Amino acid sequence: MRTLIVLRHAKAAHHSGLADWERPLTERGEHDARRVGEVLAELGLRPDLVLCSPAVRTRRTAELALPGASVEFERDVYEAYADDLLALLRRTGPDVGTLLLVGHNPGVHELVMGLTTRDGDPGFPPGAFAVVETADEWAELENGRAVTRWSPKDR
Repeated sequence: MRTLIVLRHAKAAHHSGLADWERPLTERGEHDARRVGEVLAELGLRPDLVLCSPAVRTRRTAELALPGASVEFERDVYEAYADDLLALLRRTGPDVGTLLLVGHNPGVHELVMGLTTRDGDPGFPPGAFAVVETADEWAELENGRAVTRWSPKDR
C-alpha cells in the first residue's frame, strides 16, 4: 500500500509589486502550516519523500509542517495541472512508501478528486491536505483507483 499526502500551501499574503512566486505566508498561514505538521504526527504519518513547489509560500509551508525533513523542490509543481502532477508522481521510486506533495490549487485539489473514489467535494482551502492510499505502484498510479483516508472535510 502506498500513501500520498497532498498538501496545499497555507494562506499566503498578497503584496502589490511582489511576484506570485515570491508571496510569503501570512501569520495565520504560518500557524496553520505548523498545525498541519501536528496533525500529520497525530495520524502517524511521516513521508519518505517530500516533493514541493519552489515558490516561497510552499517552501515555507513544508518547512513549518515538517521541520528537518528532506525536501526536493520541483519546478514542475508550480502552476501544474492535475495531469502534470500525476505524471510527476509516476516518476517516484518504488522504495517510497509515503510521499508528500506540497503545491497549489487548482492542481492539488483536482489531483485528489481525480485519484480518489470519495463522494462529494470537500474543497481544498489554503493549508488543507488529503491522505490518499493506493495499492498501485507509483509508476502505475491511475485516476479513480485510490481511496481518501483523510481529507479537509475531516478537520
